[in-house]
Formats: sequence, C-alpha cells, structure tokens
Amino acid sequence: MPASEDVAYVDHPLLAPSFIERRLYQIRLAGTARNGHTLVCLPTGLGKTTVSLLVTAQRLYDVGGKSLFLAPTKPLVQQHADFYREALNVPDDEIVVFTGDVRPDDRAALWQEAQIVIATPQVIENDLIGNRISLRDVTHLTFDECHRASGDYAYVYIAERYHADAEDPLVTGMSASPGGDEEAILEVCENLGIVDVEVMTEEDADVSEYTHDTDVEWNRIQLPDEILEIRDALNEVITDRLEKLKQLGVTKSTKPDISQKKLNRMRAELQRLMNADKSEGYKGMSTHAEVMKLRRAVELVETQSVESVRRYFERQRNAARSSGASKASQRLVAEPKVREAMRKAESFDGLHPKFRKTRILLAETLGIQDGERVIVFTESRDTAEALTEFLSESFSVRRFVGQGDREGSDGMTQNEQQETLDKFRNGEFEVLVSTSVAEEGLDVPEVDLVLFFEPVPTAIRSIQRKGRTGRQADGRVVVLLAEDTRDEAYFWISRRREKTMQNELRDLKGAADDLEAELDPSQRDLSAFAGDDGNSGGNAGSSTGNGGVDDATENGANGASAAASSASNGQTAAAATTDSDGQSGLADFGPSDEELARAEDGDEESADGDGDPADSDTDPSPESEADESDEPATVATAGTDDEETVEIVVDQRELDSTIARTLSKREDLTTRLETLAVGDYVLSDRVAVERKSVSDFLDTLTGGDRSIFEQVADLTRHYARPLLIIEGRDLYEERNIHPGAIRGALSSVAVDFNVSVLFTEDEDDTAEMLATIATREQTDRERTVSVHGGKSAKTLDEQQEYVVSAIADIGPVTARTLLEAFGSVEAVMTANEDDLKAVRGVGQVTAERIREVVGSEYR
Repeated sequence: MPASEDVAYVDHPLLAPSFIERRLYQIRLAGTARNGHTLVCLPTGLGKTTVSLLVTAQRLYDVGGKSLFLAPTKPLVQQHADFYREALNVPDDEIVVFTGDVRPDDRAALWQEAQIVIATPQVIENDLIGNRISLRDVTHLTFDECHRASGDYAYVYIAERYHADAEDPLVTGMSASPGGDEEAILEVCENLGIVDVEVMTEEDADVSEYTHDTDVEWNRIQLPDEILEIRDALNEVITDRLEKLKQLGVTKSTKPDISQKKLNRMRAELQRLMNADKSEGYKGMSTHAEVMKLRRAVELVETQSVESVRRYFERQRNAARSSGASKASQRLVAEPKVREAMRKAESFDGLHPKFRKTRILLAETLGIQDGERVIVFTESRDTAEALTEFLSESFSVRRFVGQGDREGSDGMTQNEQQETLDKFRNGEFEVLVSTSVAEEGLDVPEVDLVLFFEPVPTAIRSIQRKGRTGRQADGRVVVLLAEDTRDEAYFWISRRREKTMQNELRDLKGAADDLEAELDPSQRDLSAFAGDDGNSGGNAGSSTGNGGVDDATENGANGASAAASSASNGQTAAAATTDSDGQSGLADFGPSDEELARAEDGDEESADGDGDPADSDTDPSPESEADESDEPATVATAGTDDEETVEIVVDQRELDSTIARTLSKREDLTTRLETLAVGDYVLSDRVAVERKSVSDFLDTLTGGDRSIFEQVADLTRHYARPLLIIEGRDLYEERNIHPGAIRGALSSVAVDFNVSVLFTEDEDDTAEMLATIATREQTDRERTVSVHGGKSAKTLDEQQEYVVSAIADIGPVTARTLLEAFGSVEAVMTANEDDLKAVRGVGQVTAERIREVVGSEYR
C-alpha cells in the first residue's frame, strides 16, 4: 500500500516503513492477541492477516525464536509469504514457504535457518511425525481459517504438539466465520488451546469506516421443459430404487428429493445389516450407491448445466466399462430411463437459462455500468469450464480451479493459479470463473459483482464468497436460483445459517468471559509476553480486548530490556538499538489518547474492549474435492541423534490412520517417515509389520491389487521376524466370507510363510503394540532399525530389484520397470535423464533424483 500524506502508518523496527496502515481496530486486536492465545474474528477483507503480522513482529522483536503461519492451501501460503516479505524488515530468505512441492530433506534444512515459516498444515504434520522439525523455538503460531480445526484436520494435531513442545507458545487463530453455533466455536477454541475470543463486526464504529454495503439479490430462473424432462426421468429411477430400500426397512420415504441426512441414516442401517451377515445389506448398499449417483446427476441438471451432466454421464459410462467396476455403476448406465436421460442430454442443443442470465448480468456490470472486474462462482468444475468457454465469446475470461486432475478435466498448477490471479489484479482480463478454491480468504482484488451460479448451503462459504466484493466500494452480489429445484432449498438454508452465525458472533462478542469459563482451565495458565520485567502483558489470558493496548500505552518503550531481549535472540543490531526511538513493543502500535477518546465517543462497546480483528487478505480455500491437499512427501531424513531413543519407521501411506500421530506424541520414542518398499512399520533390523484393518484383510482375500500372500512373502524376504497385525473386531462377521476361508488364510500366513499374526482392537491398541515391540527390540535386545531389513534377497532378480529400489526411494514397482526397460542395474545407473523419463512411471523429479544420487560426489 503506497504511502499517503493523509494516511497514518504503523511504525516498528521490524515493519517496512509506511506500509501497514494504522487502523485502530487492528491495533486493539493485536494488543490482545499479544497477551494470550486468541481467536480473532473479523469480517472478510478487513485485515486479519495484518493483526497476526503485528503480533509476529512484536514476538520476534521481544522474544525471538521463530514464527509459524499455517494456511489451508498452497496458493494461500504463497500469498501470505509475499505479504510478509513485503511488510517485514526480515531478509526474504528467512521467510520460507513449506508445501508438498518442497522436498522433506530440504524443509528440514530450511527450518533451521528460517525466522518465519509459512506452510500448509499437512506438510507440518508430516514433518512433526517424521521428526524433521521441532516446535520448541516457535514463539508465535498462527492458524489461518481456523474454523477448520475439528476432527482429524491437521490443525488439531499441530496445536496439541505445539502446546506440549514449545518453550514459550502463543497461538493466534483467525477466521471470518469460526462456526455455526457456540458449540462449534468452543470446539475450535479447545482444539487450538485458545482462551481469548475477540470479535468485531461491521457494526463497530472503528470498523464501519472500512466497510461498504453489499447488496444481495437473487434472480429466479425458470428451467425449460427439455431440462425438466431429463430431471424427471432420473427422479423416476431414484423413486424406484428407494422403493427397493423401503422393502428392506431402512427408509419410509420414496420421494426423490429425500434429504442427505436421511440418506446418511439409511446407510448406517444398511451397514448394520451387513455386519449381521445379511446379504440384503450388501444389495441395499449397492442400491444406495445408485441413489447417490443419480442424485448428483439431478443436481447437475437442475442447478448447473446440461453440459456438466453430459460429462458426468460420460464418466459413469467409462467407470462401468472399467475392470473391477461396481455393480451400482453397471446397473446405472444399463437402466433404460437413465439411458433415455443420457440421450436427451446429448441431443439438447439449447442454452441453459443460467448461462443466458450470466451473460446479461456481466454485460450490465462491465458494459453499461463501466465495471472492471467480476467473479463468477460455481460448484462444478465442468460448469466452470463450460462457462469460461461460453463467456469468452463476449468477454475477457479466465477460469480458476484447483490443482487435482480428473477425467476430462485438467487442474491448474500453483504457478498457473498465481499467474491467473496476478493478471486479474492487473486488469488483464475482466471475468474470473472460479470453483470454491477462490472462496476462502484468497486475496483477489475487490470486484464490482460476485455472481453465485448457484446458492451455497454453508454459511461459512457464503460469507467467504461475499467477502470478495464491498471492500473498497459498495458491492453487489447476485444469486441465481432455478425455480422448484434444490437451488431454492440451498438458498434458504444458507440464509438461515448465515443469520444464525451472525447472531452467534454478536452473542459471542458480549460473552467472551462466559466462553472462557467453559474452556479447559489448563489452557488458561499463561505467562505474559514482552516487557521490561518479563510481564509487561500483565493481563495474559484477558478477554478485555483493549487490555494489551492499555498495557502497551502504560509501558511505552521498554528500551533497554527490549534491546537486550532482541540481541540475545539473534536480532540485528539495528533492531536492538531502535529502542531509543521508543519502539520496543506493541506499545507504539497502540492508539493515541485522542484515538481512544474518539472510539469511546463513537462506539461504547468497542471501548469496553470487545474489539477484534480479522483480515482474510491472504488465503484461498481448497475445492470441496481434495484438490489442494498436500501429498505426503516421498523422501525422508533421519530422525533423532539420541541413541537411547526408540525409533519407529512409518510408511508414508500410513498417514491416513492416527497411529503415526499417536506414536509421534510419545516422549519415549521418535517416528521417522519413509516410503517403505515392504511393510507399514519397521521396528528393528529384523522386525517389520504389515498392518491390516479387518476390512482391508478381507479385501485382500477377495481380490485386491495385491493379495495378502504376496505382501507377507515380501516381508519374509527382507526381515527375519515379520509380523502381520489385524486390527478391529468381528473378523468372521463383517463380510459374507466363509469362516473356513479366513482361517485357511491365517493358517497359511503363519505356517507357510512363518509370519506371526497379532490381533489388536483399534488404532490406539495397534500404536501401543508397535511401541511395545519396538522398545523390546531396541532397548532390551539392543537391535538397530533398518528400513532394508536384515535379510538379503533370495534370487538374483530380487537382489537387482533391491539395489535399484534403494535409489532415491523409488520403490520396487518402478525398480522392476526400470530394469525391464534397461536390462541391467548398470544400464539403469548410467542412463541419462531423458532416457529415464521415457520409462513409464518415471517423471522429471524422479529422473533428476536418480541422477543426483548416482552422479553426485560422495562426501
């Protein structure tokens, strides 16, 4: 933001001069967040990230250590990094980005040198489990879009580790929409260890001057008869399938618009039938799968476009033709009425009325009203692509979708996403057609119109979308609703939920003390941060909202102490000497007496300390599909230097379970991540474990990618004491498999392959079993850990595969492919990069890594 004579800026040794505009509500919030673990709730576009930045600057200046900033997607991480590099007087190479695109061993090295790390949570979770990084010296941890902190999301695990491992922790959670009710907000607070809740709304006086009205209007769209006929044909099939499920006693309703909640209940009933070994349960589950597929098709034809349902049908046809296709897919495409609907969709050559209305609204905004930018949001990537193609005939348009590739639809790389956003900001095109990836906090410029191609049934996402307009001037939001379809239901659900959330935030604003009383008391024992006596905060854990600012105003510049703290923590000499200018703390971020008096006159509620910040000016959300999630890295570094510590090596693919996270929390052992050629866990040079849930074990008996016998055979070739753990209950009841067949398989594993079989109750029990065996092996038996085992391969072929698979952790499958392509280990080792890339399954990264390992000088 360029300097202006009319704008005041925040002045601080670690902030770039004349960059951060001085806003009273942000100062208030930063003052509170400095003094305790705080949830910052502020409407989208009003500077949540700036609040966190101010706290980070102060913590680094007063306490030292490093700052960790977590954001849910790669584009958002990059955006925050750009903002921090521009706003802070910190060398660019000390502000580093951690995503799945950065190799784990590189991350381990970068972590040691970094002052600020901005990362996706999945990567930090993996690095903690793999013992590559430590949170010990992290003095400020920010959770962006913290409403995600529930269930198994990585934020929950990271927060637990942070409070346990950090010497001087401070958490800031940020969200424009923390949850739909008090229970959800409490869950977020408890999961992140938060004790203060600061809420500001657009009604606050010191916020209102930075907000503008956003008009929301909805346009009703009437669907033509041709589209309704497609819908009705599909609904007839849904009714027929629900009749079959009704006969099983799992539903009373056969209406095609049955709610998802009832469908979920139905699925649970069918699961119980399956567990009772009733064949009706299996048939019913297959029928239920048909209903779900048909409902998706109806939703597409009603609310999206005929083109999107055409593409959906094509994918279903391809799935039905594939090997191992489900019976549900095969029955679906063979059903006469579905085939009729497919034919009608193929022959429809008209224009969906939503497409026509979209073009009219864009023409009004960009033409008649001289607007500059428009964002169109849609749930479907197929629709996004069809809309982009259609609108490009009249406007300058680009699509913006997630990174995952799907059949018939290419994703966008991170670089492509960034390039598209840069061009949109620079005005190189007028219309951005986006899936949900741009909803959550992504810093796209303010726009003249946000068009919802369909209503969003979730209040959080609706709020995020509308935040893209009305930032700098009055904005407009238009929602398209197809009459008598799911659109109308979703619209009213969204309005009700959003209103509920706004009411909850208002209630929350006046009830911070009550909320804190409900939180775990252990989370409230916080020490103050910064100050000449180590307790300048004075009010750690305070919910007053202006407590930190008042304290800062009283203390002013804590010159000598702040300088000493800064110098002792490795801050630059320049930073350490700036105390002479009276800039040692958030004191100087604080509002002047005149500003406070003005705020008290204008907003009595804010003066009482209920102010709160929140800027979402840097964070995108992943698509509803898992497009933005980081894949586990495939290269790992050694875990610990402590020879007395027990170590367990975990295969990357086991991160889907909670076992690795559970093990990593234990103080008596460390975990290390590898891509294992055989087994799921390595406990010593002779013990490796293949873990199977009951369901997975039964799958291997009925035809999977690899049978259980192949997997245990691999174990026995590499380890002297291989183990098979079967996890869960009802081994003989879960599937319609004869108990004799299951006993025969277990007997063969134990007798023919000499593999011990152990049974555990659940994932926690498995973790305890692994820890017990590893401790026994490494402590009592004094054995070491080896990911390649203690047995050599039996045959020459196996030895050759073993040697090649050890290169760059490429694994046994790729090793066999390389040997088949080149004929010998020597030829693989001497192949150039281009020849390696020509082999199926070997890409650029793998080829480069092979050449690096083979050709680099040994140090």
